[in-house]
Amino acid sequence: MKINGNEIRPGNVIQHKNSLWVAVKTHAVKPGKGPAYAQVELKNLIDGTKLNERFRASENVERVRLEQKDHQFLYVEGDMLVFMDLENYEQISIPQDFLEERAAFLQDGMQVTVESHEGKPLGVKLPDQVTLEVSETEAVVKGQTAASSYKPAILDNGVRVMVPPFITVGEKILVDTTELTYIKRAD
Repeated sequence: MKINGNEIRPGNVIQHKNSLWVAVKTHAVKPGKGPAYAQVELKNLIDGTKLNERFRASENVERVRLEQKDHQFLYVEGDMLVFMDLENYEQISIPQDFLEERAAFLQDGMQVTVESHEGKPLGVKLPDQVTLEVSETEAVVKGQTAASSYKPAILDNGVRVMVPPFITVGEKILVDTTELTYIKRAD
């Protein structure tokens, strides 16, 4: 699907320079002289390189629709993550470094969305929030509760997040998987 250069929005996947790119940031620029353009920060979906590009309104770019399928996380095999398609029960393996630090949030049986293009997996979308247990944190220092101060905590999956002073070891908390931040206590 062709779109104008000034219609590119963050999250859009486009075909550019014979590769697939996702728009990370976009900024509309209207200089005093000359036509307006969109300054777009792109990230390559294949190798992860970044690129800053200018797209004029008159330029056409090819917007790519990624195929999204629900999968279930099964297990880790070496440095590969194994997922099962929930429609036809086929299994696929994706390298663990593909998810970077977010791979630690995968839990047995977790439902995720695998984005692919022409059969090649390009991304794994985790649930927005997961519930995890605090396995290690510092004790509250008396008098530190007046200001909104946070303290470091290590979760049961090894990820480190900042939590409010009232959170103690053994408590379950909700964590945002995209920002890697504390949301609230789990119910």
